Amino acid sequence: MTSSPHMSEYRSSILGYPRIGPRRELKRALESYWRGGISQEELVAAGRELQEQTWSELAATGLSQVPGNTFSYYDHVLDTAFLFGAIPQRFKALQEELNPLDLYFTMARGRPDFPPLELVKFISSNYYYRQPELDPDMEFGLNADHIIDEIQRGNEAGIELRPVIMGPVTLLLMSRASARAPEGFQTLDLLDRLLTKYEDLFERLARAGTTCVQLDEPYFTLERTDAELEAFKRAYDTLGHSPLRPRLLVTGQYGDLGPALPILAATKVEAIALDLVAARKTPAELAEIPGLRRKRIYAGVVSGRNVWKTDKLAALDYLRELQEVVPDIVVSTSCTLLHVPVDVLSEFDLLGSVADRLAFAKQKVGEVVALARALKDGAPARWESPSVEPIAAPDDAVRRRVAAVTDADRERVPYAQRKVAQQEALPLPIVPTTTLGSYPQSAALRQARYDLGQDRLTYDEYVGVVKSEIETVVRLQEDIGLDVLVHGEVERNDMIQYFAELLEGYLVTRNGWVQVYGSRCVRPPVLYGDVSRPKPMTVDWIGYAQSLTDKPVKAILTGPVTMLAFSFVREDQPLQETVMQLALAVRDEVADLEAAGIKVIQVDEPAIRTLLPRRLEGREEYLKWAVDAFRLATAGVKPETQIHTHMGLSGVAAVVEAIEDLDADVTYLVTATRTLYWVLDALQDAGLTRGVGPGVYESHSARIPDIDEIDELLTKAVQAVEPERLWANPDGGLKTRHWWQLEPSLRNLVAAARRIRRRAS
Repeated sequence: MTSSPHMSEYRSSILGYPRIGPRRELKRALESYWRGGISQEELVAAGRELQEQTWSELAATGLSQVPGNTFSYYDHVLDTAFLFGAIPQRFKALQEELNPLDLYFTMARGRPDFPPLELVKFISSNYYYRQPELDPDMEFGLNADHIIDEIQRGNEAGIELRPVIMGPVTLLLMSRASARAPEGFQTLDLLDRLLTKYEDLFERLARAGTTCVQLDEPYFTLERTDAELEAFKRAYDTLGHSPLRPRLLVTGQYGDLGPALPILAATKVEAIALDLVAARKTPAELAEIPGLRRKRIYAGVVSGRNVWKTDKLAALDYLRELQEVVPDIVVSTSCTLLHVPVDVLSEFDLLGSVADRLAFAKQKVGEVVALARALKDGAPARWESPSVEPIAAPDDAVRRRVAAVTDADRERVPYAQRKVAQQEALPLPIVPTTTLGSYPQSAALRQARYDLGQDRLTYDEYVGVVKSEIETVVRLQEDIGLDVLVHGEVERNDMIQYFAELLEGYLVTRNGWVQVYGSRCVRPPVLYGDVSRPKPMTVDWIGYAQSLTDKPVKAILTGPVTMLAFSFVREDQPLQETVMQLALAVRDEVADLEAAGIKVIQVDEPAIRTLLPRRLEGREEYLKWAVDAFRLATAGVKPETQIHTHMGLSGVAAVVEAIEDLDADVTYLVTATRTLYWVLDALQDAGLTRGVGPGVYESHSARIPDIDEIDELLTKAVQAVEPERLWANPDGGLKTRHWWQLEPSLRNLVAAARRIRRRAS
């Protein structure tokens, strides 16, 4: 049974596909189910329809192999934990109370008495996953009925699916030790126990007729220790000798497999997928790896991370050279297509010069199939390389301004002097309380934004709706007792898209949705030209909020590195040149906010870790230009203006050290309550000398933290960071929360901070 009549002639596949549906059908079904609008049976039916639609469409393209088990109701990492029965002990009590799907959602979303699993960034992508929790007595199981059901449904449709599973070593490395695990426990300690369940799965798949299974090991495109590489070798030596199994395809997505590649090449694994976009090796380099010539290589020459068309002629030349070294080639994508929108043809009003160069998931599948055919039959005469000319004419004024930047433009007066000036300008208590920007948006506001775009509402009418919403947010914060307020970002559709719509050099899509986690989707903008800011973007809204209160209102801006990381970025110039253009645009906005009387300005950089090179090579250079960009964006203000930033902390020491180099007056860190302790330890070790706000409760969870819990965490924080430079805040924006969740959480936050002040006085 095959998915294409061309299997014997053309070898083509992809490593994964978007699962939200072309019109976000999964998002709507999930949110309807969570609020009680549809039954579980209706949700499952919607999911099955999306699955089968995807398989049929992929098979119809001529792909010789269609990936299966790429659908998820929330997150594929959590799916893998469920597959192997990795349910934390603290959720065991719910197994009799809840059906499996509702237990799954509780682990992902939490409820008042059960905090969810941590929400963690997925390697260097803009996707987040729920982090499995493991302890030494974890007894793995196997719950593979849904995968077998997929295989059978695919077979009935005449489509052979290749199940996609997170690899065992990456799964353990992506997991964390539970709170009840003893000191010294490492998740890799469970490897041998877990491998037996993978072998059980292989047997079930083989008996169901599966000929190949895909195991994703993206953590081995990161720097790994000798012990971790040894575990990787042991895992695939073991799995390669499984007595009854399908062929094994092991993927190294998002970068270079490095020392893991020769390890795989020496095992009995039949196939290896290489990311040849992010880490292209020459055929000569690959020829030097013993054993690789005997493997089937999935050559990932079509990008799964960006939206520009592939230069098919250049890719074909490379594939031909590679085939001389590795005869058995399957043309593929560099990684799953989860990170790109579904179909560029759903965009009917994009700027033509940009639209002509774009390829979304459907188009990328077409590129893969076309390259596979051309590798056998030759390139069609109509093929030509994409234009190397810039899409938009260079903006000479922007380029001259970047060229004129000096080191002095990135320097502020010493922090000690700024601190005194800021204490006089901002008489705040110790452990001041604040939030990090966004608040929930009412249905009326969202409708007004839509009506404005449809010309059903005048701009003045829209301004009235926005101002009313801002006033609601400000009055609530005053009533709660927060010390530094925000305007709620109520005018913004997204932290990236809002600014992209107001900057030159960007365009936004109508339907270019990409899943971030669960039902959360965004439309990453396309950065295609030189960037500049024609006029102020936030001053009117934040100035209005400040006019409503005597308390300081903090302006919130998205930083230049995050704008870069969360966009589909032009590839015709170095990233460091593009980010400096963005930094100057942000600098202009910061200057206008200060001139309007705003004393606290938060420039968010949660994505600094995202762009960090996965290997040691290049990290120092990257961190230098990332830090330079932030400082260029923020250094033009007076000493008394307080600069804040919000970023995700990484365990990578170089990133922790970079926090100090940013020279922000206050840094908020994306932490969750159960990781706060190691975050504070890391900050102590790095010697952070400025203000810090480690998030003391998870803003993406529906759970309401109580006063004692926040008090305990702040008390721990005071032991690492003296109260004079500690801030109390949630760990992220609150846009995804309901008001009934948000208000009590913030009241408890304020009460806990006041306890700390009383004890410190």
